[in-house]
Amino acid sequence: MKRAEVPSWLELLLATQFFTICTTHFLATRNECNLFCTQCEAAPRALCCHYRSCDHSTHRVIQIRRSSYHDVVRVSDIGDILDIRDVQTYIINSARVVFLNERPQLCSSGVSISKASSSSSHNCKMCGRALLDAFRFCSLGCNLKGIKEDMDMPVMVESRLEYGGKDNVTSNDNVGSSTASIKDSCNDNNEEEPPPKRIARHRRKGIPQRAPFF
Repeated sequence: MKRAEVPSWLELLLATQFFTICTTHFLATRNECNLFCTQCEAAPRALCCHYRSCDHSTHRVIQIRRSSYHDVVRVSDIGDILDIRDVQTYIINSARVVFLNERPQLCSSGVSISKASSSSSHNCKMCGRALLDAFRFCSLGCNLKGIKEDMDMPVMVESRLEYGGKDNVTSNDNVGSSTASIKDSCNDNNEEEPPPKRIARHRRKGIPQRAPFF
């Protein structure tokens, strides 16, 4: 994804908690909230199948699935409304999916995360997770973080350049003022003072004394 391609509903999708019991259809069967409407931003964001048939029958609704207690969405459900070309995809239950958010990385068999990441030729640009293929991010959440960082970088660069320019102006002013003060002192005296003359001092000879007569 690029800056202009980020939809307004993506951040809501990543912040929504799914697979809870629907309080409105508490006594109904199949009341698990595993659906999300990309056209509605009003609560509740996580929907059960009964909401879909009643209030969202004409809306674009995507289904969230689970893999090892982590939320995923099928590429076939989201690929035509969201650019996921930079996100690592996985095959789960014969379907290609992407993870919604970053997954915690646990150390196993005494191998640290940094060593495991360094051993892989492909890593997530945000969390460093080892990837299977040449993708940039491990999840939609890391992709969104990368886009936000790219949006902040030009502002940071401009501020640094402006700050550096002020320092250069200040240093140049200091050099100019010191040079001007030296020139002013020379102009006031018209010429530099000659160094003091060295006075040659001669050692006096002692008074001669005659040898005594015996």
